[in-house]
Amino acid sequence: MGRVGDVTATESGGSVVRRILLGSQLRRLRESRGITREAAGYSIRASESKISRLELGRVSFKARDVEDLLTLYGVTDETERAALLGLVREANLAGWWHSYGDVLPGWFQTYIGLEGAASLIRIYEVQFIHGLLQTEAYAHAVVARGMRGAPEAEIDRRVALRLERQKVLVSERAPRFHAVLDEAALRRPYGDRAVMRDQLKHLIEMSERPNITLQVMPFSFGGHAGESGAFTMLRFPESDLSDIVYLEQMTGALYIDKREEVGQYERAMERLHADSPGPEESRDLLRGLIQLI
Repeated sequence: MGRVGDVTATESGGSVVRRILLGSQLRRLRESRGITREAAGYSIRASESKISRLELGRVSFKARDVEDLLTLYGVTDETERAALLGLVREANLAGWWHSYGDVLPGWFQTYIGLEGAASLIRIYEVQFIHGLLQTEAYAHAVVARGMRGAPEAEIDRRVALRLERQKVLVSERAPRFHAVLDEAALRRPYGDRAVMRDQLKHLIEMSERPNITLQVMPFSFGGHAGESGAFTMLRFPESDLSDIVYLEQMTGALYIDKREEVGQYERAMERLHADSPGPEESRDLLRGLIQLI
């Protein structure tokens, strides 16, 4: 699939994954028949670029277009057609965050959907504590600093969205969550001392949940495998979907699933896991930092 790219529709967690899965299956069917994107686009009264966006899961699907493409690709078995058309319905479902559309960038909606569908989330963070682990007060301080001059109501809405996202870690089908936080993220103050103390205590509490592993990369280690900056790796229960690396930028995000590139991030993440102190020692580091505040 290469780079998944940006998706701007509102969707449920599973629907993002379904859309990417459907796109990849349509691509494989097209390629197996030796049909060009241009020819596929002509069959549904669309352009070659539209087929490319469909195959990358960047846009929503219309059942009529998928039916026409399946016919073009020689898929006549009714069971197979029904399964793929079922993915169309699932891929077009709206997500819970639809009501936050007024404060939610389109490029971040994709990530929330993928985050909610993942079975394993691994992150390295250096600037601040990851959003899924933030207290409300700390989140408010982060959002307010990043949106200087914004109305208080908008800041509150963004904080509420972040707190809603956090429910994924305590849900019935919670993913495994493995976080490596650089010591810089723990020492950089957001809010006053009380906010930072409560945030560090919250990290200790969250790290004791059975599905959460938290490690701290201390300054004392020196240079390490996270030198390129923060990144997130997502793995899904669907065997047909490859791992995705999420890189957030100032005005957008990049979603990478090309095997060779994902492999480089995988190796960096493994080194971070191996080089950082284990969970219990990391909790001791957090307790020590609390004493310094």
